[in-house]
Amino acid sequence: MGSLSTYINRFSGVRVLVIGDLMLDQFTYGKVERISPEAPVPVFKVTHEKTMLGGAGNVVANLCALGCQVSLVGVVGRDAAGDKITALLRECGAKSHLLRMSGYPTIVKTRLIAGGSHLSRVDREEAAPVLTGLMERYEKMLRRLVQPVDIVLISDYNKGLLTADTTPAIIKVCTRLNKPVIVDPKGADYSKYAGATLVKPNLKEFCEVAGQGNYKPAEPDFAEHLQAGAAELLQRYHLQNLLVTLGEHGMALLSAATPGSMIQIPTQAREVFDVSGAGDTSLATLGAALGGGAPIRQAMQLANLASGIVVGKLGTATVTASELHQALASPRPDGESWHPERKLHSLESAAEYIGRLRRQGKTIGFTNGAFDCCHLGHLSSFVRARQLCDALIVAVNSDASVRRAKGENRPVQDERTRALLLASMEFVDAVIIFDEETPLHIIERLRPDVLAKEGYTLDRWPEAQFAQTYGAKIVTLPRVDNYSTTQLVERMKKN
Repeated sequence: MGSLSTYINRFSGVRVLVIGDLMLDQFTYGKVERISPEAPVPVFKVTHEKTMLGGAGNVVANLCALGCQVSLVGVVGRDAAGDKITALLRECGAKSHLLRMSGYPTIVKTRLIAGGSHLSRVDREEAAPVLTGLMERYEKMLRRLVQPVDIVLISDYNKGLLTADTTPAIIKVCTRLNKPVIVDPKGADYSKYAGATLVKPNLKEFCEVAGQGNYKPAEPDFAEHLQAGAAELLQRYHLQNLLVTLGEHGMALLSAATPGSMIQIPTQAREVFDVSGAGDTSLATLGAALGGGAPIRQAMQLANLASGIVVGKLGTATVTASELHQALASPRPDGESWHPERKLHSLESAAEYIGRLRRQGKTIGFTNGAFDCCHLGHLSSFVRARQLCDALIVAVNSDASVRRAKGENRPVQDERTRALLLASMEFVDAVIIFDEETPLHIIERLRPDVLAKEGYTLDRWPEAQFAQTYGAKIVTLPRVDNYSTTQLVERMKKN
C-alpha cells in the first residue's frame, strides 16, 4: 500500500472515460442601477461574461486539472453552444466523442450576477432524443472506448443521455472488460445502476432512494440508520459499494463485501466559501485515485481532501495534483491544510466571494493600504475593522503604485510577500492587489457595507465619498501613535 502522495503521482498515467450529460455554464456579470420604467423590475446592464463547462464537462475539467488522460462521451446540439463546449473540451486536453444532434439545443444555464449577487438563472434545455435506435452502434463505440481506460465515470444529471437502456449497457460493457465503473447518480430509481462498482449519492439523494426519512449525521443512531438503508440498496440493486457524501461531516463508505460496517472520514475543509462543483471534484479525484490503483479508503481520503480544497477556494471548481501535494505537506495541528494563497484573488473572484457571503447574510468590510512593514498600527486597524463586519477585504497597493507614491526605494517588501502576510492573519478574509492610485474601482465593483481606515477623513478619502452614495458605513479608525512604516524604516537605517 503506497502513500497518498504516491497515488497523486500516478494521476498523470491514469486513463479515465467520462460518460454523462453535458451543459454550458454561462455567467453574465453586470450592474443594476435603476428600475425599468416599463415594469417594476431592475435594469441589468451587462459588463462582461464568462463561460465554463458544466455537468459532466466539469468532471472532465477536474480530471484534466489533476493531470489525467481523459476521454468523454456526451451529446450536444449542432449549435453555437455545442461548438463552445467542443472548444472548451479541447482547451482542457480531453478527447471528446460527442454525438452532435440536429434539432436538439445544447443545454445552457445562464446566471445573471450583479454586485456579486445572483439575480436570476435562465435555463435553456429540452429532453434529449431517445437513443434506442442507436443502441447497437452505441454499444460498439463503448466497447472501443472502454477497452483502453483504467476506470469509467458516469455523471448523471438526468438530462436524457443516461437512460434505463443506455446506463445498463455501459455497466455491462465495463463488467465484461473488467473495468471499474463509478456513478454520480440522479433520481430515485437506482435499477439502471445495477452492478456498478460504486455509486456516490449525497446524503439527501441517499435518503430519497432509501425512503426511510432524513438521516442526520449529528444524531447518535445515524450510523445504524445509514447502514440499514445501505444494506437494502446494495442488495436490491446488486451494487458493490455506496459512498455517501455528508457535506461538512465528510463521507461514508458502505460495502456489500463488509455488511454491517461503515468507513466514515471527516471533512477536510476548514472554512467553506463555495460548495458548487465540490461533488464533481470529489468524483474526479476518487476516480483518478481508484484508476491509479489506490485502495478505496485512500481514494476516499484524496477525494475528501480535494473537496475540502475546492470549497475553500474563491471562484474556482478544480484542484490540481500540486495542490493536493501541498495540502498533504502542510498539515495544520488539527489535521487540516492551511494555505494563505486561498485568500489571494482577483477583483473578479472577490466579487463572487462577496456574493456568496451576502447570500448568507454576511456584512462586508473593507480597508486598504501599502502595509509595507506590518506593525502594531496596522494590526490595530485590522482588528478594529474586523469587529465592524463579518468578513474583511483588504486591498494592497502593488509595488508599482507604492513606488509612484513613496519613491524608488519603496516598498521594502514585494507585493506578493505583503499580500501573503496579510492573508495569514485570521481577521483578514480576502486580499486584493491593486495598481491604481486609489481603490475606488474596487469599491465600485464590490460595494462593501463598511469602509474603515486609520486616520483618514472623508474630505481626502474619495472611495469613502462614493461609498456614502450607496449607504455604506464610513469609519475613521483611531491612529496608534509613533507607528508608521516610514518611521520604522528610518529607525532601521539609524541602527
